[in-house]
Amino acid sequence: MLTEPLPKTLDVRKAAARGLSVQGALKPLDLQRFLDLLVDENGAIEVVLEFTRDEENRYLVNVAVKAEVSVECQRCLEPMPLSLAAENTLAAVWTDEEARHLPRHLDPVITDESCDLWRMVEDELILALPPFNYHAEEDCNAILTGFSQAEPPVVPDAEKPNPFDVLAQLKPSDK
Repeated sequence: MLTEPLPKTLDVRKAAARGLSVQGALKPLDLQRFLDLLVDENGAIEVVLEFTRDEENRYLVNVAVKAEVSVECQRCLEPMPLSLAAENTLAAVWTDEEARHLPRHLDPVITDESCDLWRMVEDELILALPPFNYHAEEDCNAILTGFSQAEPPVVPDAEKPNPFDVLAQLKPSDK
């Protein structure tokens, strides 16, 4: 379990030239856009970033993220734990034009002198989230049966007043 916090920013060029590897921990509270998709701020995020250069002299960042968070079950609307793992290789570029010329197997990260590492990790976590989250069906059924209540008592027909009795009083008699 990593306890050192991940640095917020880093110069990708210098880190890749040195072959630097950075690892650290984050909390969901550090990543506001990701936090908005969770039930609460509890959880742990571990990150390993490896900076390299490829044979074409591109600056690459290999991102590996593991997270333990709590999301909402779409079936029973109760919190549920979720383990996420994502790994991706990004190419640091400085313009949209450079991003268009990257090979398909590389995703661009547009940056300037210093790259926002937290934002990069946050993007990877958001992409790793499943579109829908569900407990196991038997777990949801157990939760949902707790919400069900007994059916209301059935009133016999004899006790119900006839709504047309009022109209019968207004009808003139045939005498």
